Amino acid sequence: EILRRDNLMERKGFPDSYDVGALLRFLSGIKSAQRNVRAPVYSHLTYDVIPGEFVTIDRPDILIFEGINVLQPGKLPRDGKIVPFLSDFFDFAIYIDADEKLIHQWYIQRFMRLRETAFRNPDSFFHRYSQLSEDAARAIAEGLWTNINLKNLRENILPTRARADLILRKGANHLVEEVALRKL
Repeated sequence: EILRRDNLMERKGFPDSYDVGALLRFLSGIKSAQRNVRAPVYSHLTYDVIPGEFVTIDRPDILIFEGINVLQPGKLPRDGKIVPFLSDFFDFAIYIDADEKLIHQWYIQRFMRLRETAFRNPDSFFHRYSQLSEDAARAIAEGLWTNINLKNLRENILPTRARADLILRKGANHLVEEVALRKL
């Protein structure tokens, strides 16, 4: 709803579409061992946060925090003030990498598979794509890949790879084929 209101639906997944303040408050609560830190629940069906629904995290020994833009350094203020980045809260960061052509192929395959399954649910944000012909749906998927996902990958995600402590590179069969560990 917020992304629609702020005209950010076409930028969903880009760094500016995240509520970084809320993410920082969550991670700060976890890192400072606060009890019962709440995080909103996201629905892949409706493509949005479920209003009033939360998961509660109570002082975990290990927290795996996943996201495509979590290694973003953020914008530095011109006045030199210290600002936290999400990655400041991570003890160890892993970047899962793959050749761009493979990521493209996997995206199209996933889109077409979801078109036959989850998209068929009338409550799905993507329901409209389940009604299209296979060629029309594939054309939509290619457009989404080129105009949104590929652009985000090249401009925002890939440049953060070097900030990870460990890079796992997957091959065509989704198995890890290369491992690069930064000196700790």
